[in-house]
This record gives sequence, structure tokens and C-alpha cells, in this order.
Amino acid sequence: MARAFIFPGQGAQAIGMGQALAEAYPAAKAVFDEVDAALGESLSALIWDGDIETLTLTKNAQPALMATSLAAMAALKAEGVTVDAADFVAGHSLGEYSALAAAGAISIADTARLLRTRGTAMQEAVPVGEGAMAALLGLDFAKAAEVAEAAAQGEVCAAANDNDPGQVVVSGAKAAVERAVELAKEAGAKRAVMLPVSAPFHCALMAPAAAVMADALAQVEIATPKVPVVANVRAEAVSEPEVIRQLLVEQVTGSVRWRESVAWMVGQGVTETWEIGAGKALTGMVRRIERSVATNTVGTPEEVQAAAAALKG
Repeated sequence: MARAFIFPGQGAQAIGMGQALAEAYPAAKAVFDEVDAALGESLSALIWDGDIETLTLTKNAQPALMATSLAAMAALKAEGVTVDAADFVAGHSLGEYSALAAAGAISIADTARLLRTRGTAMQEAVPVGEGAMAALLGLDFAKAAEVAEAAAQGEVCAAANDNDPGQVVVSGAKAAVERAVELAKEAGAKRAVMLPVSAPFHCALMAPAAAVMADALAQVEIATPKVPVVANVRAEAVSEPEVIRQLLVEQVTGSVRWRESVAWMVGQGVTETWEIGAGKALTGMVRRIERSVATNTVGTPEEVQAAAAALKG
């Protein structure tokens, strides 16, 4: 029996996330303080008392979600559970950075700065309104990739997130993504909906952001993670620091292979997942990918205590 700690990506943000953890655990509060110091601003005030539109800005949502996940990890550690309780860690897009920080590969301060840089670079790579993303529900990845290719018509349109057997997100130029929505419906999708995102993530239009991240990651120390990290772009575990560095650059333009990542972990004997941080989006995806996996969430003090009892037992 093996277990995985999994870390959510953009879209899970909510005003007030992590506040109860910070109030219940000084170690969790210390994580938010460390992120605030690294960024030179009170991100925690925005997370707990700000408005959701500002929090949802990519440059804010990315470090905020990481801070919340790492605060939950700090609370778990205060209850006697460390990352070594997991056999693998994995995260969805920005969540991969949370996983790496949780596994000790990158410091929390460096991770916060990298995610601020990443969020800003992704936002600036494409002028607002020129790119888009859409969720295609009820099509498998191969069919969704076909739809994206047919919709491109000389523009960028790619299958960006392979989330679960019935949910693929396409990304690219706005007109091309709009064509993909119509083609997906013709191809039998249950639903095809434009997503309220500020940029077309995980496609070739993000190349300028990948270049920025290559420079930023070159300046950061990456250690061997205490637990293997399942990389989005490979859908298998990696531990070599220089490989991790390269894959984080590739991840900016590459597909998030979440369905394959979960399937790979199940193939390695994973029978339970613990979603660390805000929301339950990944837990839902895991259930749709492999029903036999026991799923758990760790985002509140009560869930931390329940997780500690189970993981120490």
C-alpha cells in the first residue's frame, strides 16, 4: 500500500483559505509570514480579507495556493506527520511547485518568488483577450487533441490539461478555442465551455513565459526531494534536481498530464491520496480516474487532526 500527497492548482483559490490553519497552528502562520516576507507584501491579508478578483489574478493565486498548501503541511508536521509519510508527491500545474517545496526540493521563500514570477510572466505572455481556454467534458484526451488540431486553422490550439477520463482543457488563441468548443459539441462532448481565465496556459503561446522561468529557475537552488515528485510533463516520478529544473521550464508550455500521472501512481501501488491545501478539485479528478483509490482532503484544522490520526496509525 502506497500513498500520495497531491497539491491543487489554479482555480482552487478562495478568500479565507488557510486562515483557520494559521489561527490554530503557529507553524502554519509562520509559512504565510515567510511568503509575505519573500514577496515584500502582505499576501496573507489579500488571501484572508481581500476580494476574490484580486486573489484570482494569476500572479497572486499561484503563490497564495502554494502558501495554503505548505501551511497545511506545516500543521501536519506539528501533529507529527512529515512528507515522508507519502511515497510520492504530485501537483496540478502550479501545484507541482507546492509539491517540490513540501518535499524540501525548493525553499518556501524561493517557491513564493518563483510563482510570483511565473504568474506574472504567464499573464504578460499574451495580451488580455487574445488567448482563451475551454473545458471539453465527455471527450477523452485523444478525441480532444483531434478537436484542438482541427480548430487551430493556423493558430495555436492545444490540449493543455488532461484532467480525468472525461475532462480535457484546450488552450490557445481565442478564436481557435471558440472553434474548438463548437467542434467538440459536434464530436459528442457533453459540454464544452469557455473558462474564466486570464491567459491561455500550457500551450505554445506561453513560450515567452517559459523563457522567463528558465532564467528564474537558473538562479534557484534545487535539492533532491525527500519524496519522488511526479512531474506533470512526464507523468512519472523524478528526483534529479537538474531534471526537475528543466521539466519546470517545459511545464509552462507543455500539457498537464494529470490523468496519466494518477494512473502511473496507481500502477506503482498508490491506494490513497491526500489533497493538501485549498479545495477538493483534485480529489474529484482522482475518483473519476481510479475509483478504487481512497481520497482524503487536508485543508482545515479538523482535517489535519484526522489525517494525523490516520497517517500515524
